[in-house]
Amino acid sequence: MTACAEVAAAIDDMYAAFLAGDRARFDAHLDAEVTTWETHLPGPLRTRAELDEYRDRRDSAGRRPRLAELSAHAKRIDVFGDVAVARYELHARAEDAVSVTRVTDVLRRTGDGWLIVHHHAELVRP
Repeated sequence: MTACAEVAAAIDDMYAAFLAGDRARFDAHLDAEVTTWETHLPGPLRTRAELDEYRDRRDSAGRRPRLAELSAHAKRIDVFGDVAVARYELHARAEDAVSVTRVTDVLRRTGDGWLIVHHHAELVRP
């Protein structure tokens, strides 16, 4: 499998894990120092620990998104040695709505595979 295919498979597995409610599997794709910048977040989250704190508050308040689909489309992936940049559209479908988000992920190759070190997502169409 090429490095580009490995990155694409990791991204697809991460979103499949989200849909399955498997946080451990989802998190296995994130570096401990991942920065997470998303339109809906309360500011940039600068580590996995900050992301975990945000998700714990959200989940305990009953606000975890319930989605029928969460999938990456039109992927463009470039690999530069042990660093990769993935750009794609993330399609999220709830019961009666579809949203599209532009995403850029920066990943690094580790002994455990490709891990996201920076995730930037901007809502394009709610």
